[in-house]
Amino acid sequence: MKRHASSNVDGIRRAVFTPVDNRARVETVVHRLGDAIELGLLADGEQLPGEMELAGQLGVSTVTLREALMALRQQGLVTTRRGRGGGSFVSLPDVPGEERLKTRLAGWSTEELRDLGDHWAAVSGAAAHLAAQRTEPDDLQPLRRTLGELRSAQDAAARSRVYGRFHIELAAAAQSARLTRAQVSLQTEVGALLCLVLGDDEYREEVADRHRAVISAVQDGAHDSARALAERCVQDSTARLIALRLAMPRTASGPRPLEGTHEQEPRQPDGRRGDA
Repeated sequence: MKRHASSNVDGIRRAVFTPVDNRARVETVVHRLGDAIELGLLADGEQLPGEMELAGQLGVSTVTLREALMALRQQGLVTTRRGRGGGSFVSLPDVPGEERLKTRLAGWSTEELRDLGDHWAAVSGAAAHLAAQRTEPDDLQPLRRTLGELRSAQDAAARSRVYGRFHIELAAAAQSARLTRAQVSLQTEVGALLCLVLGDDEYREEVADRHRAVISAVQDGAHDSARALAERCVQDSTARLIALRLAMPRTASGPRPLEGTHEQEPRQPDGRRGDA
């Protein structure tokens, strides 16, 4: 039985608050909530669930959650109000911190980025394929709206939010709760990083054209074409992130060496490596 667009929105929100990995610590919660805020999946000024409720939804202890909220406050992504009507509220930044993003990107090796891209392409491709088989006209309205926002978005932060939202809405249009959760999880890993490649107006238009082509293929029921187009969009974005990662300078305190390189310690006068 086909479902309509209203249920897609509910599915996206449920996916944001599904439990994080049982091994997760504070950093994982910070990434999940922080990137969801930067991607616009949580609205500016929106009140987060209470600590007990939110900790239960994410499957972490209240101590872990409080430490994560403290980190988010320090990053300017959450504000806390005391007293009656108080709580934790989303504070959407104008532009994600560039150094934060570069540090995140530096933490990925090129092999890890390729692996992430493969997973992302597989999820988006499967979502597009199923959406082409299952959607009704109303299910495509969120995608068309997001496409319009992408074309009008003037800064990289806004573009990255609507880019990620498009792929999440595509999974929701496929009427697959698992694909939607997978896409939300992927966007918390890669979505904010897209700010680093979406500042270029020409590339923004290229992405918008690809998204428009995906919508057309889904509407026409061309499931194989929809899959290929969605995969190509993701693969191209991943390639741009990899190229940026390869261009990043390496310093003594910088990221680990890239695959295929073997950075050696300097030799000492007696021929030994390492500190004297």
